[in-house]
Amino acid sequence: MASYTFRYFPVIGYGETSRLLLTAAKVEWTEENPEWPEEKPNQPFGRLPVLLEHSSDGGPDVVLSESGTIERYLARTYGFLPVDPSQAALQEQIRDRQVDTLLAFSNSMFVKESAKEEVYAKFEYLLDMFISTQTELLRKNGDTGRSFGTTLSYADIATYAFMKLFLIHCVQFSEVVPKLFKAKLTPELVKLAATVEADPLLAAYVEAKSSIAALV
Repeated sequence: MASYTFRYFPVIGYGETSRLLLTAAKVEWTEENPEWPEEKPNQPFGRLPVLLEHSSDGGPDVVLSESGTIERYLARTYGFLPVDPSQAALQEQIRDRQVDTLLAFSNSMFVKESAKEEVYAKFEYLLDMFISTQTELLRKNGDTGRSFGTTLSYADIATYAFMKLFLIHCVQFSEVVPKLFKAKLTPELVKLAATVEADPLLAAYVEAKSSIAALV
């Protein structure tokens, strides 16, 4: 079995989904936090995260950049995405909607003051849309705390990381947005978070890191 090195900043950010996937896969992996911006020229495309897959037979490393690419590679490799392309796409679109929402949040924090109100309104619209569609998906799957079926999936992990980012990571940028996010959470999303944290594949990681149970 391959082992991995995951390079990212020592924050939740866009790297948390990959950390959770590596942990749930029960593979050997370590994390590196490169000095920045000194190490920027040494990374593919000059950005993080980066995943290095070390071959068990001494072959060359597989080096991947871009958070979405890394996540999907790990999810497919270790069975957190279905083999059927259409079923996999249903989960992947959830993550794409999350990324759109996160980008809108980032834009609302850093645009010029004259554009801030319009951009923030777009962020809140995307957030409301995501929460409503994800809640409906959870309801359709029964009272399981899972997005699909009865086992841990890429969609569950990505959604949990998305919630964790807004409830913990975003506090350093805004006091309002984490409170807004918490107020919008539905019982179904709260249960998903609890189910992911209690999953045997992730419980030890959650205990050692930041739990969001007390925040929701």
